[in-house]
Amino acid sequence: MAKRITKRVRPWHLITGIISLLPAHLFAAERAQLTNGFSLHCEHREQIGAQTRLYLDSGDTSFVDVPTEQIERYEAEPSSAAAPHTAAVSQPIEIPQVVQSASHHHALDADFINSVIRAESGFHAQAVSRKGAQGLMQLMPGTAQKLGVQNSFDPGQNVDGGTGYLSQLLDRYHGDVAKTLAAYNAGPKAVDKYHGVPPYKETQQYVARIIRDYNRKKLAEQKHSQQHPTKNTTTTTTKTKTKTKNTTATTIASR
Repeated sequence: MAKRITKRVRPWHLITGIISLLPAHLFAAERAQLTNGFSLHCEHREQIGAQTRLYLDSGDTSFVDVPTEQIERYEAEPSSAAAPHTAAVSQPIEIPQVVQSASHHHALDADFINSVIRAESGFHAQAVSRKGAQGLMQLMPGTAQKLGVQNSFDPGQNVDGGTGYLSQLLDRYHGDVAKTLAAYNAGPKAVDKYHGVPPYKETQQYVARIIRDYNRKKLAEQKHSQQHPTKNTTTTTTKTKTKTKNTTATTIASR
């Protein structure tokens, strides 16, 4: 499930004096290195049971909860590096709304977009990979620039840019989802070189993981539809909305 940045009210008037006594380094900007290879910027953090709450700005309104066991270590981050990140998340993020917007804009199934985001960043808007890919859909700086994405840590820009790129790749590979996902992960040159999914273990696992996740959602939808049938007009409207990229479901289901 997508992790949302939410608002939380704390009795600051009761702990102001305590904060003034704490060492300054506890509130210095840090980067949490995760076991999956991603990293998240945080201004300060708090242990809450089995979760660690990473605050994305100096206040207390923007944060993301991460299982503590998934955090490998923390690294100090220069304060100057924090500004671009915190500016992007000053307001709570509504990822489902962002995905729906990109889905309509590019006529691509929202479930497919969500499956890619889950594989790319685990729905962490501030995720940065070891190779430098950024945001929800892990855009490399060069790719983001070509797509017109000015701030990869802005969920709206990132998802719209990443979805647009997926749409371009689907057109390039004539609706072949496996090739599209492989190109998104390893680059079109690798897919063209091997005339399909390249023999890279990471890419092969990536493609299989997304297809499996997407198919699971669609099978669950079909089961629900069979148990709770709706009027034919609803089904017709849904198919029309995704008509331009309807090859996605067909290709995935056949693999």
